[in-house]
Amino acid sequence: MSQQNIIEIARILVAGYKGLFAMGESNSTCNRRLASFGIPKTEENQRSYRELIVTTPGLGDCISGAILYDGTIRQE
Repeated sequence: MSQQNIIEIARILVAGYKGLFAMGESNSTCNRRLASFGIPKTEENQRSYRELIVTTPGLGDCISGAILYDGTIRQE
């Protein structure tokens, strides 16, 4: 991929004041966040937390994409 192609893709991703949402939080980081609220550290709670984020009404109006943690994208 050429540098010009990368620049064009970057411009598309931030068009209309949108940006990328970095939600690449590892399982251990997610567990610490849940624990700080007294929520049990389970895979189901991790999934619920991440689902809450991606189903936020209007999120698509603000972002053009998300960066996910490898474990998140493979979670069933």
